[in-house]
Amino acid sequence: MTDRIDRLVRTWIASEQEQEVDDTASEIAQGKATLLDLVKSLGEYLTSEEDDLRTKGVEFLSLVLSRCPPEKLTRQSVRVLVTFYCGKLEDTETIIPALKGLVTLTKLPAFASTDAFEVIRAIFAHVKMKVLVQSQRFMVFTIIDNLVARHREALKSLGDEFIQGYISIAEGEKDPRNLLLVFAIDRVLLIEFDVQKHIEDFFNITFCYFPITFRPPPNDPYGITTEDLKNALRACLHATPAFGPFAIPLFTEKLTAGSPVTKKDTLETLDLCLPVYGSAVARENARKLWNCLKLEIFQPTDNIMEERALKTTQVLIQTIYSASEADRSDSAEIEGLAKDACEECMQILREPEKSQAQHAIKVLCAFMSTTPSVARFTLARAVPHLVKLFLDPDELPNRAPTLRLLADLIEAARKSATEDPEVLPDEGAVPLAPYKDEVLGVLTVGLKTPTAALPAIGGLKSMVRTVGLLTDEELGFIVHNVNEILQKDEDESEISDASLDLLSTISSFAPRHISGTTLPLLFTSLPDRAPPREAETERIRYWRTLAYLKKLCMQPDLFETLVVRLSTKLDLLCVPSSASAGDSTADLEPAAAYAHSILKTLADVLSAKIELGHTDVMKYIDRLVPRLYNLFIYSALLAEERAMVATDLRLLAVAAQIITLVTQTLNAGRQESFVKALFAAYLDGDVSLLAEGIQKIPAEKTFTPLQPGASTSQKDLVVLFAAALVALHKEVSLPVPDEAAFLNDLLQWTVDQSENALQREAIVHATSTIVNKHAEKLEHFLSISVTQFWDTQISNAEATVQALRNAIMTFTWLTKALLVRGHPTAMTNVDRLFELFDDGNVSWDAARAIGRIPGPDKVLTKRNHAVIKILYAQKYCNSVLPRIIEGAKTSQSTRQSAFLVTLAALIKSVPKSTYEHQMPSLMSLLLRGLDLPDNEIRASVIDILQAAAASGWKEKDNTLVAEHASSLVSTMLKNSIVSNMPSVRVRVAALRFLATLPSVVRYDVLHPQKATVIRELAKALDDPKRAVRKEAVEARTNWFKFTG
Repeated sequence: MTDRIDRLVRTWIASEQEQEVDDTASEIAQGKATLLDLVKSLGEYLTSEEDDLRTKGVEFLSLVLSRCPPEKLTRQSVRVLVTFYCGKLEDTETIIPALKGLVTLTKLPAFASTDAFEVIRAIFAHVKMKVLVQSQRFMVFTIIDNLVARHREALKSLGDEFIQGYISIAEGEKDPRNLLLVFAIDRVLLIEFDVQKHIEDFFNITFCYFPITFRPPPNDPYGITTEDLKNALRACLHATPAFGPFAIPLFTEKLTAGSPVTKKDTLETLDLCLPVYGSAVARENARKLWNCLKLEIFQPTDNIMEERALKTTQVLIQTIYSASEADRSDSAEIEGLAKDACEECMQILREPEKSQAQHAIKVLCAFMSTTPSVARFTLARAVPHLVKLFLDPDELPNRAPTLRLLADLIEAARKSATEDPEVLPDEGAVPLAPYKDEVLGVLTVGLKTPTAALPAIGGLKSMVRTVGLLTDEELGFIVHNVNEILQKDEDESEISDASLDLLSTISSFAPRHISGTTLPLLFTSLPDRAPPREAETERIRYWRTLAYLKKLCMQPDLFETLVVRLSTKLDLLCVPSSASAGDSTADLEPAAAYAHSILKTLADVLSAKIELGHTDVMKYIDRLVPRLYNLFIYSALLAEERAMVATDLRLLAVAAQIITLVTQTLNAGRQESFVKALFAAYLDGDVSLLAEGIQKIPAEKTFTPLQPGASTSQKDLVVLFAAALVALHKEVSLPVPDEAAFLNDLLQWTVDQSENALQREAIVHATSTIVNKHAEKLEHFLSISVTQFWDTQISNAEATVQALRNAIMTFTWLTKALLVRGHPTAMTNVDRLFELFDDGNVSWDAARAIGRIPGPDKVLTKRNHAVIKILYAQKYCNSVLPRIIEGAKTSQSTRQSAFLVTLAALIKSVPKSTYEHQMPSLMSLLLRGLDLPDNEIRASVIDILQAAAASGWKEKDNTLVAEHASSLVSTMLKNSIVSNMPSVRVRVAALRFLATLPSVVRYDVLHPQKATVIRELAKALDDPKRAVRKEAVEARTNWFKFTG
């Protein structure tokens, strides 16, 4: 085996290849050779007179050692190797490989404390750091780091010898890679070693780096950031209290004369250091520090610096007073910086209208989060002063700014108290408690003064949110006063919004006061009858009241009251008393508008409650939904005799939204029972389980909305039928003998029975949601019935154009239902739609349908429990986009236009990432799309181009826009002039695009068009529409400023 090692050694000496090192280490690891064999083979090289050979010998030994398993190095071999390497440190030629060997040895379990003594002394004696390069110095620090980590006690026993030696080694290091390691070693030594005699030396070798000014070079392979160095240095600077007397003067110097970056760094470092340096050092330097901090607070360069200075002020006060907090009684006088600073601020607060008062109150607010005694002292000085100032007749003009300052202080006091709403503070632990009566008094007075109302409301909100401060009676007093404000405030002003916010806050934990006083006032102000058309003021008043109720009634108890009261109002509106019921000439529009506002309020609150995760929504399947069905079914049945408010389609649409929202929240079991009642009503005419309310549905009238011959008002109620179906879980079975036959009937109903778009869309949505959720049970329907529908309704040469369009819409929704769940039949249906491109009557309808299929909608959503596969839109786009591009390039004129329409619709429907890679092919097609006669398509294409230009696409895409710049400019100019383009939307879109071009295309490309653009845009400045003129001004300004 020795021969094998000899060969490897000789080969490496000649070639210095890694393979020989690996092979040698492998031989030792497998026990085929020993370290002794290696040393013997290296003997002639280790002792060679030639410097180069001697260095190579030690280098090879160190490399092999680094790859050897630790268990192969015994205590004896480590001892011998340590002595060998320490000896080699004396040789200037072998010092580098020797350090490499020691890096490995100092990590080994067999490396003992006696070895640590020998290694550290050899390093101190023979290693001259100034002559070594960075990587070599890094090895020295790594060795010391290993020794500190593994043999700390041994190094401690060396005492001053080790500390002095280390300081001489570390002094003057500048490389960031080494400094990270040095700072880590410094911190350990400062915390765990006795460095008291050398504290000034440590101060010199650490604080010389403050502040860190290092900026990493571009593409730095080491990844060392400025923050890494700052954090490592700060860990040293606050490692020992002994640094305090030396450090504070340095920090004050940096705060006085440093740059903004240096000041920020200094403030952040002080926040860490002050608590460690201790109260004695902080107290001794308090005035100097405060003078520096005061400058940054009262004359800040920016908000961030002001916040940092306030935070440091807090830390300073906490450091000074925390130590003596336990010994201080509540009545004890505060002395020192807190008192002096507080008095300075109080002087400034004598003029609350001045800007400096804002900074002074921020200081006092910062004091509130320091120590309890300082917080009490601050409130004792500031609150009575501000209250007195507010009540001073000579200071009447300054009441609003005074209350603003007081509101800030109350909020700070709130934050300083316990943050846990479940934990009531101890008696007397609420800082503001001694002053709450006078504060509540001035805030209530301020509430009734328009200029001071906003800050007063802000102060009251902070008091309300302070745990344990106000009694239930006081909360009621606040609610009473805020109610008066709401009643007096005729305009929807900031004061109204703030008042509602305050009442909402109270309602979250004390709803009794809102339900007992505020809601009755609001409900009383809602009229029982709709104001006539000309009564605009009254109409605005009920809109405002409903808006207030919407904001206030989120809380479960309050929402229940809202549902009861608004449902009653709805009944009174939609089914008036018998005295006015017979008036056939009555104008129903005002009542319909009022009823619509009521329903919209309920829908908006329900939607917001669902967003917030409220669990009480589901109970309204019993308390609200039956009343809605009752009202609308009753109205539909009576509409055959006289006009009824609740037959208005706009009301039905909002009622459907409410039913969907409530049904979404139910579990599958509750949906199952609800859907049985629904089908019993709509298919069998038995409304007893579904509808329940004040109006009694006449027994002599039958409810058959899906039967032939049903009245229009009954048919319109299919909207409420579909609203429940779209929100069902897929596990819910429909209570029909055959779902496929039921779907066939629904499809046929859309053809034979539907009378308007609302009816048709409702049934189509219901059909598509059933197909989406139950596709696996509907294979016969999907293969046979859908094909028959295509053949009879779409391939039918005798069908009218409108009938064809309706059938295409139905077919599109069926396809969408399958596509989003990844069903293979979907693409077969899409192929059929492509076949319609030859039919001039409906080719564009089919084209739009193909493009819109993958787009988002409000029916097939996760919230409605639809079955949706991820990336369905991307897969669809990848499938049809190449076909669309090919068709748009090669087809004849009629088909080409259809393909362009499809392209515009598709790109609007899918995420940008799905077509971004195809943009070079798409650009010329999109430009052709701008020549299509349909204004909606033109606007869509311009929006697509605008998104491409404005979103900072990659360089190649900006180049793409530049390539077509001339065509784009001329086309957009043509589309921006009213004489050429009647559509306002297209004109606005074209002008926005023109305004964007100068920011994304180089000047040399656009320069030839500049004069033409500015001249033509002058025409758009006279556009009859203000929105167009506004965009024209923006675009023309951008082009005027556009220079090379």
